[in-house]
Amino acid sequence: MEDPQVAILFIGVSLFLGVICRQVFRGTRVPYTVALLILGTGLGAMEYGTSRGLGTLGASIRMWSHINPDLILFVFLPALLFESSFAMELHQIKRCINQMLLLAAPGVLISTFCLALVHRYLFPYGWNWSTCLLLGGLLSATDPVAVVALLKELGASKKLSTIVEGESLMNDGTAIVVFKLFFQMVLGRHFTPGDILQFFSQVALGAVALGLAFGLVTVLWIGRVFNDAIVEITLTLTASYLAFFVAEMEAQVSGVLTVMTVGMFFAAFARTAFTGESQQSMHHFWEMVSYIANTLIFILSGVVIAESILRSRDNIQGDWGYLVLLYVALQLSRVVVVVMLYPGLKYFGYGLDWKEASILIWSGLRGAVALSLSLSVAQVGQAESEDYTLITKKTEAQFVFFTGGVVFLTLIINGTTTQFLLKALGMDHTPETKALVLEYVRHEMYSKALESFGELGEDEDLGPAEWSTVCKYVSCLQQQPDTGAPTHPHDASVSGEESRNLILQDTRMRFLNGVQAAYWDMLDEGRITRTSATLLMQSVDECLDAVARHEHMNDWKGLQQHVHFPQYLKWSSQSMLPQRLLSFFTVVRLELGCYIAAAFLRAHRQARHQLREFIGESEVADAVIKESENEEVEARRFLEDVRLLFPQVLRVIKTKQVTYAVLTRLSAYVKTLEEAGLVEEKETNHLHDMIQVDLKILQRKPPPVKMQSAHEVLINQPFFGALPGHVQQVLLNAAKECMMFRESSLYREDSKADGVWLVANGSVKWTRTKSTGRQLLHPTFPHGSTLGLYECLTGRPRLCTIAADSVAHCFFIDSAKLMAVSATEPGLEDFFWQESALVVAKIVLPQQFEAITMQELRALIAEGSNLCTYIRGETIELEIGRIGILLEGFIKQEGKDDVIGAPAGLLTKTEVVPASKGFPGSRTTSIIPQSIFYHVEARSRVLFIDLHSCQSTPFASLSPLIPKQSIGESAGLMRFGSKYQSSRKSSEGPPKSGDVHGDHSASYSAKAMELSLFGSQVTVSNKGWRGSYIRSVLNLHQPRSQSYPTVVKRAVGKQFSSAYVLKSPARRIGSVPRKVRSHGNLVLGPPPQEWPKPLVRTRSGTSCDSDGDEEHIVEIESPSKLFASNQTTW
Repeated sequence: MEDPQVAILFIGVSLFLGVICRQVFRGTRVPYTVALLILGTGLGAMEYGTSRGLGTLGASIRMWSHINPDLILFVFLPALLFESSFAMELHQIKRCINQMLLLAAPGVLISTFCLALVHRYLFPYGWNWSTCLLLGGLLSATDPVAVVALLKELGASKKLSTIVEGESLMNDGTAIVVFKLFFQMVLGRHFTPGDILQFFSQVALGAVALGLAFGLVTVLWIGRVFNDAIVEITLTLTASYLAFFVAEMEAQVSGVLTVMTVGMFFAAFARTAFTGESQQSMHHFWEMVSYIANTLIFILSGVVIAESILRSRDNIQGDWGYLVLLYVALQLSRVVVVVMLYPGLKYFGYGLDWKEASILIWSGLRGAVALSLSLSVAQVGQAESEDYTLITKKTEAQFVFFTGGVVFLTLIINGTTTQFLLKALGMDHTPETKALVLEYVRHEMYSKALESFGELGEDEDLGPAEWSTVCKYVSCLQQQPDTGAPTHPHDASVSGEESRNLILQDTRMRFLNGVQAAYWDMLDEGRITRTSATLLMQSVDECLDAVARHEHMNDWKGLQQHVHFPQYLKWSSQSMLPQRLLSFFTVVRLELGCYIAAAFLRAHRQARHQLREFIGESEVADAVIKESENEEVEARRFLEDVRLLFPQVLRVIKTKQVTYAVLTRLSAYVKTLEEAGLVEEKETNHLHDMIQVDLKILQRKPPPVKMQSAHEVLINQPFFGALPGHVQQVLLNAAKECMMFRESSLYREDSKADGVWLVANGSVKWTRTKSTGRQLLHPTFPHGSTLGLYECLTGRPRLCTIAADSVAHCFFIDSAKLMAVSATEPGLEDFFWQESALVVAKIVLPQQFEAITMQELRALIAEGSNLCTYIRGETIELEIGRIGILLEGFIKQEGKDDVIGAPAGLLTKTEVVPASKGFPGSRTTSIIPQSIFYHVEARSRVLFIDLHSCQSTPFASLSPLIPKQSIGESAGLMRFGSKYQSSRKSSEGPPKSGDVHGDHSASYSAKAMELSLFGSQVTVSNKGWRGSYIRSVLNLHQPRSQSYPTVVKRAVGKQFSSAYVLKSPARRIGSVPRKVRSHGNLVLGPPPQEWPKPLVRTRSGTSCDSDGDEEHIVEIESPSKLFASNQTTW
């Protein structure tokens, strides 16, 4: 008896022969496994067919040839099954699963019964039905390893390779189950139809359930492993072998189906868990395992075939003809299977044409599984007892002979001739579009080679290189293309619509492949999560299927269901679930959507750039790029909605990406130092471990997204946050939280005003059927807007229709509650009117305020506006440099009969003065601004906005509102009113007790303005840094609201075109102004004897008089002095 150590010699020799075969047949179309089978048969023949044998090697061969057949399955099958199933693409599995099931379940049964009929009626051995079905079942297990490798090498369709390989995986398990059933029948056990159905269900369904359990546990475990390729690989290897063992020995289910389920589960949920070096290590490891297992098992199969034939040649005499008959019957049974199942194969998945069906028939090779099952029968036959079994020694010899012969013939004949069948069917040729692209790339390679030689061809230390010698070794330089630019692949032979469609389809597929490659890069860089990467790549696979059907490129379609705001946000305020739980699910959903949308935009941007660099300018490339750009609209819109509604989500995602990028760059830096020899290995390991700990913490405990509660969001809304604390408490209980999705209507025009809408986050758009003039580009109200307040104050119907322009987080407050609290605090009603004017100004004067943001308009109204109330009979003067908003009442412009009703915008007018009628010395046309007077027809409320307050602001959007200066040579004369001014004080005297309302409303407005600018709860203080910042930005050194008498009055930016002085007190709410006469743009003031004392010029550039009254003084002696003094401030 030889020592057991001798067994290792067979492994070494087999791997040595495998290396030789791999090197010799590399680049040829001879299947690698066929050569191994022939070598194994030769080794077996030399050992068993000669008297001397092979010595020690022969002893090793004998040890392996007498190995338990179950052990062969337990050693080799788990690795081969897991590698094949894990290497399959999830999308291909999903599309081809029905076709694979058809071939693996009904197909195996049909093949089994067809072969059983041949054994029963054409073979002269007198086998009973159980024995015939047993041989038919074990011969139904396919092993198309050689064909799959050949299909991939020849570039056959991926769907065909998937169907062939998937069928092999599944019907191995089905064939083993069928074999076990009939084997027990042969051994004398009886089964009823119910028992057979129960047996199949238990073995098959139990295997799937067990495989899912092993896969789930292992995937969860791998999810807890961080950057440890050894542990990850060991877990996959352990899962495959343990699953097979538990299934076969403990659970009594199919081990093949169990391991296949584990591998497919990994392909579905763990492929993105392996990135970077771990992915490469995993790929190389399983490729090596598959190579070693295939090498050993096919050489061993050849040895067993030779041994069985030579050992049992007395029992198989005269069976060679029946072996050929069995081979022919096997091919015919394969034809019957494919033909009977062809309607289903053509209907499901990608479909199947007759050419692919022909390859599917010819690819029914048999391999090690069938041979191992026959050896199991041989073991029973060797323990022959007529009372125990119906299988005699002759029967077991015939089983091994027929099985080994079929394996040999299918591998030798089918495996080697598949390439010729592919060629005969025209399935191995390169399409014209791909050939054009290949030729174009070759020309580009020639150009790149010349460019590289120009950069590297000469060295200052070694001198120049020989061009002729370089050309001998660089094949692309040996075939110099024709002079001139290469033929563009999109311009060559594109006659006809069909040719263009083929080129367009090819370009789309290349573009999508580039997108998918970008997703893998982003996964390695930590820009996307594993879940988002899986969804993104799945969307590309689905789009590739659609492009193969000549449809437009639309990979965003598969992502839409994952990139949107969850619908339960609409009812989050009424939900019975805890708000923290809802916030958690919301954050998870939004983070996933943001990862997907951002990665989609980045990948398409990179793919467009690469396509443009590779293919250049062409009509087809432009069409594909246009399709890509059109797809980006929804992704950008979603990110913009999240930025408006939940900006903290984007902030956290970007923070994680930046943190990961910083740590990976540090790791690369440390590696660079090690390669340069600047740090030792021990130091490198220490630094690397430190970085890995940081990466692990980032993965396990990423920065959380802190979601604000409804109360915090409402408090930061400018209008609500500016209210007194006790008023907020009253309204807080009455506020209803609403999440409005895009295009959802808040209210419609002319509907009853039943409450106020506060937009906390997001934006809304408004439309008005009664509006006139040009259509606005962006009729929207941003977050922080207060909608419907004006209608509640006046009792009017809604002015316009409001709908969500993005996902908007809103609060609704009933008008009755709001009006009830308006009288509880002094100045609160005036603040309500000012707040309502923000929306009214945008609606009634859309062209003037379109470019102004809500924050700028709020600051302008809060710091540079007057809120005045007039009674019937009064006259309103709209001074130059102001805009009026009629909020309540009716007025009539002087000189016109039309009555203006609220709401309305009031604008000054300008007059064009020809040079002949202008001022002395003027030689060009002048534009003269003019004040306008209105007569009050009913009690009216007007908000005046001082435009001079925005002259020095940095906001470019406010510049169109600043009054235009006159043009021409008389510009200095036309502007003199604005240059010669002094502030005037109200002649009303000190403020009365009731004037304290102005202070309160001013503080409310200032607080709302600061909340709008800074987005957090603040304390209003003119001396605080926020107030100083706002005033410095707006150039507001003093409060500018004349609506509140207690506030210091500003210098009014009033302009005159007369040499007279108008001394007029500022109007207050309820005061009766002095009537004046208007002649064009001249305002007649008091007689000369009432003029005050002349002003004294000061160094500070301001003016003061002795009586303390501020008034406008203009001193005119001559036009020349006027022009000279135009540069001086009085």
